[in-house]
Amino acid sequence: MSLSSTSIDRDIPLTQTAIVEDSNGIPTLVHDVPVPALRPGTILIKTAAVAINPCDYKMGAAFPSPGAVVGIDFAGHVVAVSPETTRSDIRVGDAVCGVVHGSNPGDHESGAFAEYILAQAHLVLKVPPGLPLEQAATLGCALLTSCIAFWDALRIVPDPENPATEPLPVLVYGGSTAAGTVAIQLLKLSGLNPIATCSPRNFDLVKSSGASAVFDYSSVDVAQAIKTHTKGRLRHALDCIADQESTACCYASFGRPGGRYVSLEAIPAAWKTREAVKHEFIMCLEGMGKEVILGGEYGRAASEEKRNLAARMFGVFQRLLDENKLKTHPVEVVGKCFEDIQRGVTRLKSGSVSGSKLVVLLN
Repeated sequence: MSLSSTSIDRDIPLTQTAIVEDSNGIPTLVHDVPVPALRPGTILIKTAAVAINPCDYKMGAAFPSPGAVVGIDFAGHVVAVSPETTRSDIRVGDAVCGVVHGSNPGDHESGAFAEYILAQAHLVLKVPPGLPLEQAATLGCALLTSCIAFWDALRIVPDPENPATEPLPVLVYGGSTAAGTVAIQLLKLSGLNPIATCSPRNFDLVKSSGASAVFDYSSVDVAQAIKTHTKGRLRHALDCIADQESTACCYASFGRPGGRYVSLEAIPAAWKTREAVKHEFIMCLEGMGKEVILGGEYGRAASEEKRNLAARMFGVFQRLLDENKLKTHPVEVVGKCFEDIQRGVTRLKSGSVSGSKLVVLLN
């Protein structure tokens, strides 16, 4: 099918530089990776910035798939739009950001750490004037995570366009993470009452995101403090850390009736200590609507329902961005080349990053 001059940039090369998994799943720099061809419902983007996430090293370690492009968060400029996409608002040259499934065993082309990114149109946001691309690059994964956590797994009904009339409490454990600060904002915009845990050095960041109360995660009585603060009314919790300590805190923070608890990692059955607390492990990848071909609890069937939910909520997120109602997580630009992405992944893996998102700007 021929494409008009408004839907494709004619200077797209055939190959590109990208970071792909090697035989052990380790991110490796390669210079002759094919540039993805357009598919129905997709947009091709020239990468300007990428943000680094824990999954950029965790996925390859757990589910190595040699040749899969790594990376999920990005910002850049549109160079081609599939004629089958319904996104008539996006044209060649537009600045955009979004999320893709990096380290994907089922589709090696779909990662973000490359010169060109093939993204599903329903998960692409136009970057408003004045929002730097290095900040926009932090949004995609965090927004999609909140989408699946709140409006699917936790079954929260209010949203930013239909806010609650009663500000019920919702706990965000790990409130100073990139997922946490975005989640807190979306809860606040939905008329709910976000409370959070984090390190005291990040209290100001979490409060500025909209948390009404913040608790020191390392305090021995943090769960009781949360239960007292919420008067036993806590019914929803999002755990952005998902280790044994965070799980125990979330379970103990619920009142006697229990509630719904969502984690961003799988947790052992032994940690699930209360039948009244209904646990679900979610991944933002579910919002892509395609089968997630990973092992064990990480595998997911394709879901048109979750795809439609993500498409609807990304429309809401676009309006929030346009109205300057969403703040991005603090960023630390750590370089301007693909080697800097590799160094950033190593640094994030070391556990030395707190309260900021590592971003690499690409020429």
